[in-house]
Amino acid sequence: MPPSPSSAFPSAFAAADLGATSGRVMVGRVGPANLDLSEAHRFANRPVQVGGSLHWDVLGLYQGVLDGLREAARSGGVASVGVDSWAVDYGLLDTDGRLLGNPHHYRDTRTQDTAPRVWDTVPAEELYRVTGLQHLPFNTVFQLAAARGSAQLGAARTLLLIPDLLVHWLTGTVGAELTNASTTALLDAGTGTWSGDLIGRLGLDPRLFPPIRHPGELAGPLLPEVARATGLAEGTPVVTVASHDTASAVAAVPADRPGFGYISCGTWSLAGLELDDPVVTEASRAANFTNERGIDGTFRFLRNIMGLWLLSETLRTWQAEGLPTDLAPLLARAAEAPRFAALIDPDAPEFMAPGDMPARIAAYCERTGQRAPADQAAMVRCILESLALAHRATLRAAAELSGRDLDVVHLVGGGSRNDLLCQFTADALGLPVVAGPTEATALGNILVQARAHGLVDDRAAMRRLVAGTQHLRHYRPGGDQRAWAAAGARVGLA
Repeated sequence: MPPSPSSAFPSAFAAADLGATSGRVMVGRVGPANLDLSEAHRFANRPVQVGGSLHWDVLGLYQGVLDGLREAARSGGVASVGVDSWAVDYGLLDTDGRLLGNPHHYRDTRTQDTAPRVWDTVPAEELYRVTGLQHLPFNTVFQLAAARGSAQLGAARTLLLIPDLLVHWLTGTVGAELTNASTTALLDAGTGTWSGDLIGRLGLDPRLFPPIRHPGELAGPLLPEVARATGLAEGTPVVTVASHDTASAVAAVPADRPGFGYISCGTWSLAGLELDDPVVTEASRAANFTNERGIDGTFRFLRNIMGLWLLSETLRTWQAEGLPTDLAPLLARAAEAPRFAALIDPDAPEFMAPGDMPARIAAYCERTGQRAPADQAAMVRCILESLALAHRATLRAAAELSGRDLDVVHLVGGGSRNDLLCQFTADALGLPVVAGPTEATALGNILVQARAHGLVDDRAAMRRLVAGTQHLRHYRPGGDQRAWAAAGARVGLA
């Protein structure tokens, strides 16, 4: 266990939080009735297209983390460090522990045809029954299938998911954090251990997969050279947090009763329920629900929805074309635009890759017999109403498949700042929506560290602290449920 905070280690914690478009190091200060968060450093995350493949600049991300930890040291030091990021992507190390090339980006096209090859060996039904993981074409198991026979995979001796890779560079230790490992489709959902049977049948070297670590465990102290480079105290521990960013975000959901749903809304919308046991029925597989691990033995029963990526790519295209991209006036105009004039299925495959999103949305509408959005306001309303319909369909299906009642929805993450999306979600579901905290991922990261240091008692106490200290907004449902149901039926989101 990490040491308790003392005069040498103040009750401040550094969260390295890596997102798909940017990374940052946040410093959180935790007390019995205090939870304060400040940004030490933010840096861009710019994927690189090279040799026909899309990669992450993971060395640049690591340098950004070091720069952020240096700023944290200047602000007074921290008791420990935790790292979280997105899921599924990984780096490969050789026998000397050296990185074998920059990790592939999950939006790279190399996995688009690999699923059938995996299913020829392990049928989709069996893969789901063992791992409980929803089918996404970029799941780690399919990335490894795409790499099969490559010189890089042949030379690899260790596979580390992105946060585990950064922890390795910070501490020199090797491990696989549970919540992120559960997104690979190679972890047994029931036991929480690597499935040796699946790994063997798929022709993978079992030695690639390091021991599982659990949130709250000590990964190791900072390496001396890292301590010198950052100015942090020698011996500063790195704590294993819920390293999948959604797992950290769900840990910080300010819920006060069990009947809640959550939407962790940013680039993706991760919508679902927190359960004590996985749901690995054929019905849940057919509905493409996943059972990813959370803290304290919980399961995140959820479905990935293409989230505000649709809006951010739209704004990026408009900016390149010289059109207005100030979001506040666009949202005000969208609120006055005709409702349900055009709708899309956010998860249609044509919306996955970067590119001209307005043109793709217009083409989708024309292909489905709808008029394309007439102007920017109509386009924004189309995106947000469609996301709200996807939230509605997903959470209702989650409740039905799990047998759980649902009486409130917590929407956390960057999307909680979007008043129109929050209100549309409340209207579509016919349920109250509590929006916030915006920085749920960093807060969850920090609270797991604080609990490891003995400053917070349990998961309920973590959530009470969030609810009592963070700004939350409440949205009451309105509108006509029948109209929302009819709109959803138009695009298969009833």
